[in-house]
Amino acid sequence: MLIDSKYSKVLTVLLIVVIIGIVGLLGFFGWQVLSGLFSDRDKDEFMAEYRNELGIQAEEENEITSGDLNLITDIDQVQNGGTSGTVKQYKGFNVLGTIEIPRTGVDLPILDARTTKALNTSCILQYGPGPNQVGNTVIAGHNYRNGKFFSDNYKIENGDTIYITDNSGQRLKYVVYNKYQTTPEDADYMDRDTNGKPEISLTTCTDDSKARIIIWAKLAE
Repeated sequence: MLIDSKYSKVLTVLLIVVIIGIVGLLGFFGWQVLSGLFSDRDKDEFMAEYRNELGIQAEEENEITSGDLNLITDIDQVQNGGTSGTVKQYKGFNVLGTIEIPRTGVDLPILDARTTKALNTSCILQYGPGPNQVGNTVIAGHNYRNGKFFSDNYKIENGDTIYITDNSGQRLKYVVYNKYQTTPEDADYMDRDTNGKPEISLTTCTDDSKARIIIWAKLAE
């Protein structure tokens, strides 16, 4: 009887531990889901406000291609960096513009910060002159393997489009023309000749974090 009693107590303790563990896991995943929903809502609200203030919409008819540059009142705004416009902030970080990738559903602010916290918040300007400026602008984003940020960059193919809006309200269309994987130490793609035109490079890690997926895009003709 004494053995049975001890055995029952052990089972009871184990059952309690299992229940606590299950409740803890459910709570953790529930919080993750809620945090994601709140984050998506905050992002969507910011993007709507940003576009509203600039008087633009996320639609193809609002895009500017290289063939349209001569229609801009001040062409130097695109060719020499644009105007900064009103500085907007997203969750405490200055925003340089936005990026849209129709293929993967990405629609994010580009943050002017190179910190872990910024990368956990949105995509960031990692290197270069900035959105829609002459030269190679490198935009980095996390691969969370859940569809967030640059998780689906591996799906992007040559010929896909990317839209970059800067704080002056110019929304330029870029076309992907190069995609490859490289080592985390390789930074040769950052400083490259763009023939006096705006280009962008996207960088994120692979699922195993052992390599980087690099995507080049040039201003659409």
